[in-house]
Amino acid sequence: MHPGPVNRGVEIGHRFVEHESSLIEEQVTCGVAVRMAVLEILLRGEKMP
Repeated sequence: MHPGPVNRGVEIGHRFVEHESSLIEEQVTCGVAVRMAVLEILLRGEKMP
């Protein structure tokens, strides 16, 4: 999962970031939710399944 943000033209070319099949924005959105869930589990001291 891409953590975002993207350095267009440095890490990856503009055409790849802006391409209609690019999943970077979705990966960034999902990655935030996943990291928040993992942090909550860890902070509560729960064991991960």
